[in-house]
Amino acid sequence: MTRARKITVKPVFRPIPLLAAFVLLVGLGLLAGCAGAVVGGGAALGTAAYQERGVQGVARDMATATRMRTNLLNAGEDFVTGVGVEVYEGRLLLTGTLPNQAMQAEVVQMAWKTEGVKDVINELQTGSSGLRDLARDAWITTQLHSKLTLDEKILAINYSVETVNATIYLIGIAQHQAELDRVIAHAKSIGYVQRIVNHVRIKKKKTAS
Repeated sequence: MTRARKITVKPVFRPIPLLAAFVLLVGLGLLAGCAGAVVGGGAALGTAAYQERGVQGVARDMATATRMRTNLLNAGEDFVTGVGVEVYEGRLLLTGTLPNQAMQAEVVQMAWKTEGVKDVINELQTGSSGLRDLARDAWITTQLHSKLTLDEKILAINYSVETVNATIYLIGIAQHQAELDRVIAHAKSIGYVQRIVNHVRIKKKKTAS
């Protein structure tokens, strides 16, 4: 009786080029973002009761943002990858970079024609962003989200943050000027930040009846 030979297969690891690895991570992040839009949509509405906009306000803004992103998708790949969309109380904030002003004008027109949009805030930049710029901007946004969440004197849920080419764009509702000042101070404390653009409104005080 012959004895069976044991064969050991060693796994082969091949280094992934840096660029390919980054693209892979970005791709996974985009997929996670898409999943978050589907799965996290319920979570967003679940926490909406704690926001100044309320459940209906959050739902309306989410629907408006979805319509705008669909319009960008229909317009072409350059519009999808180059434009960031944030909607707060019907105010549509456009961020990102596009190759020329003609494309920017097209996006602005598209925004005004989108159902649910009450105002368009155009913060689009002319040019492009490299992989290193995108990674740095994502890092800045993550840092600020973390700082706002950990600050007990800030209702972070009422703020949206976008970062493009080291410029931070803020939109949302501040409880009062002191809270907004803390938000801006946190933004200024983050490395690489060159500019802060504020589109946050101060909550109106209720008048005694």
